[in-house]
Amino acid sequence: MNYSPLNFREKLTQFSDHWSPKVIAEMNDYQFKLVKVQGDFVWHDHPDTDEVFIVLDGQMTIQFRDGAVELSAGEMYVVPKGVEHKTWAREECHMLLVEPQGVVNTGDVVDPKTAQNDLWV
Repeated sequence: MNYSPLNFREKLTQFSDHWSPKVIAEMNDYQFKLVKVQGDFVWHDHPDTDEVFIVLDGQMTIQFRDGAVELSAGEMYVVPKGVEHKTWAREECHMLLVEPQGVVNTGDVVDPKTAQNDLWV
């Protein structure tokens, strides 16, 4: 058994690409993923699962068809399953995502920002 803690800052230094979540741990059937975002994402939803956004550094917006929520470092938001949304960040933002194994970042939408799944750092 490994008794060393995971360090978010250290893990975030291991990649520079945006919109490509990297797995850092698993618990039961859930994955903890770090991601760097900047700019505009695509409209999508996840029909089978909620999605948790935890902002570690920076600021970002989750847009919905009827409103938006602004998040800063130290804040989180849960997007309910089936709710269409897109994220946006003016400057680079670092987040921790918590979601079931196999969740694709763009849901059922195929887009150039669709990331390869299950990449670990």
